[in-house]
Amino acid sequence: MINICFFLLFLPNNAVELYIYSVFIRIKMLYNYCMIVTFEKKINMKKSLVFIVCLAIGVSLYAQFPSPDVVFGLWPNGAPTENGLTGDEIDYGDHVSNVTEPTLSVFLPEKCNGLAILVCPGGGYVDVWDRGEGYSLSDWYTEQGIVYAVLKYRLPNGHTEVPLDDVHRAMDILKEKQAEYGFKKLGIQGCSAGGHLAATAATHFDTPEHRPDFQILFYPVITADLSFSHRGSVYGLLGRTPTPEMIELYSNEKQVTKDTPPAFIMANSDDYLVPVRNSIEYYTALQANRVSATLHVYPVGGHGWFANSNFVYAEQWKSDLKQWLGQIVKSLDN
Repeated sequence: MINICFFLLFLPNNAVELYIYSVFIRIKMLYNYCMIVTFEKKINMKKSLVFIVCLAIGVSLYAQFPSPDVVFGLWPNGAPTENGLTGDEIDYGDHVSNVTEPTLSVFLPEKCNGLAILVCPGGGYVDVWDRGEGYSLSDWYTEQGIVYAVLKYRLPNGHTEVPLDDVHRAMDILKEKQAEYGFKKLGIQGCSAGGHLAATAATHFDTPEHRPDFQILFYPVITADLSFSHRGSVYGLLGRTPTPEMIELYSNEKQVTKDTPPAFIMANSDDYLVPVRNSIEYYTALQANRVSATLHVYPVGGHGWFANSNFVYAEQWKSDLKQWLGQIVKSLDN
């Protein structure tokens, strides 16, 4: 209930607000734990509260993540488009803001099973949670034999073409390394606003080479329709006064065709940041166009549980996704 009230009063729409929210969530979780410890072991409450705040901020700033095997700069000779942002990139430990120099961080398996996944982390199109929704589970993917590549894309700042340009360039880089890395199919994955970017790549590809072979979406923003989208993401991508034409174009449930790649979608009934209707509308559009799609809607979990081992359905979604990906691997031999 506290989470809901917090979001109603304070929707995070920029880097500072999202960082404050990340600290808030950690404080809330640690508070619940320390309340139990305080009453059971008679620990001084004031000391407990100081510990909670310091630990929450420390975790936010200094969380440790796996290191990629190789990092590519996307545009060493300069990008073809600009987002208008200036100044230095701001690093918050598990995510970054003010991204102007995009990178592709690749985690390689010991032996590739034939699949590669390009990952678009979330962040409301004002941040990129490259470590929190990217690096954090790289080991889980590479242990299955998947080439796992995390994209730190440029933020649009109202320049809608910028993030998708970075996705296409990242796909080009991976396909240049295809023989070396040993994969046969390249899919795309996204969380939250990164899910919108992944779904955009799946529905707005400009050439066959830029069509992902499959898509994996975690609690995704799908639509630009402000009646059931995440407003912060829409404003981050399209600006504060999007035209009806732009809203239509970037409502990906309206851009699905028979050529849209197969999808594995996960969402939560109690997600009050990105309503589950986003996933349902996208799944319905995929079905209407006879595109293979799987939708898992969990009753609880809220938003942003990608790397949360305490998410009650953490093992279930991993098992389901592993099985789904396994079917794609089997198809490679046919």
